[in-house]
Amino acid sequence: MSARLLLIGPPGAGKGTQAHRLSTALGIPAISTGDIFREHLRNETELGLKAKAYMDAGDNVPDSLTNDLVADRLSQPDATAGFLLDGYPRTIDQVRALDELLAAGGASMDAVVELVAEPDVVVERLKKRALEQGRSDDDEAVVRHRLEVYAQQTAPLIGVYDERGLLAKVDGIGEVAEVTDRIEAALATRGIVFAA
Repeated sequence: MSARLLLIGPPGAGKGTQAHRLSTALGIPAISTGDIFREHLRNETELGLKAKAYMDAGDNVPDSLTNDLVADRLSQPDATAGFLLDGYPRTIDQVRALDELLAAGGASMDAVVELVAEPDVVVERLKKRALEQGRSDDDEAVVRHRLEVYAQQTAPLIGVYDERGLLAKVDGIGEVAEVTDRIEAALATRGIVFAA
């Protein structure tokens, strides 16, 4: 199935988990800027060291670094037929950069799935993940700051994609399979059908 999708929602809403499941079901790569940055951190690359300061403070990596990284990733062969973005775009400027990148190839986004989750539920989820995975970007103060940054910078994207008729709101709380089923149903109404 060829599809260009975006998963959007607050930190801890389950985007990474759902991106993996949808990627497998649709046969398209899940592209997570967070995973790419963490890989650079592990390998202590120049980009990774630049990104680390922002991530540890709970801030987003600047658009210029992120746009270049995503453009490079979307140019790779496995993403030509479709992709699932997780964590990008986060700002209106990144939406513009993505629009321009896709338009240059005669393409556009097919659907945007917003995973909805209450802030207190997200904080508890991420505190648990911090303990399980030892992630420095998941302590409560950092998580609450990330939620504020999300509300200020990323939430306006929801309005942009809603105006374009691309937005599907999905409850991100519940069993993983239940959330996947909700996403599948929302995408089906937009003509994006999972393989049997």
